[in-house]
Amino acid sequence: MGGKILKRYVPMVAIDVATKEAAVKLFDELDVTPKPIVKIGMEMYYGLGQEIVREAQKRGFKIFLDLKLYDIPNTVHRAMAAIGRLGIDFTTIHAAGGTEMLTAGLAGLEEGAVAAGIRPAKLLAITQLTSIDDEILHEQQHVDLSLIESVQNYAQLAESVGLAGVICSAHELPAIRQVTRPDFLCITPGIRQSLKVHDDQKRVVTPAQARELGSNGIVVGRPITQSADPVAAYQQIQQAFLAD
Repeated sequence: MGGKILKRYVPMVAIDVATKEAAVKLFDELDVTPKPIVKIGMEMYYGLGQEIVREAQKRGFKIFLDLKLYDIPNTVHRAMAAIGRLGIDFTTIHAAGGTEMLTAGLAGLEEGAVAAGIRPAKLLAITQLTSIDDEILHEQQHVDLSLIESVQNYAQLAESVGLAGVICSAHELPAIRQVTRPDFLCITPGIRQSLKVHDDQKRVVTPAQARELGSNGIVVGRPITQSADPVAAYQQIQQAFLAD
């Protein structure tokens, strides 16, 4: 378990904006080398659907479709089959749904891709959201495990059924690496250039800290999309994360 990190991706930019026009503007601005991976989340997909995925794909972006599926296994299977036909590169499911749901989601994703004649997306399990801390875990969710133990458990569940990796805070990376194989992906949101700025995140790190902790990829939204110069912000974050 653990070992050398085999892959790091360019930053994944969360395009969490309200309109197609605002999204397309960001796509055009961020059409640089190396291109970021575009993360399309629930807000955009529920509002604009497959159209916004196609707009990003037309510009040559890899797509992280972050819909965090969580339902009974049959429903998740059918939903993932539809996602699998889209030709996206990454998508998400909640590890809390258990191994039956995770297995159904993975099967649906692969079936959809095969039907479309394309390569399946990498399926990533949500462990604990970066807005969750130990107090919420214990006092509201009534989970007896520590946050670290909960995340380790979810990572092991995801790995056991063949998922590509997890979404987690970079703070949990060393613990996850202790219990998973070296090529198991750990993608980390909660990235801020300054640790003085948290917004609604509770467990944050800088791009350089994420790199040092062993992240395979970072998800960054507002520090780029709400910057006065999104391209400069992306390039600064990209360089900090991918630096040798």
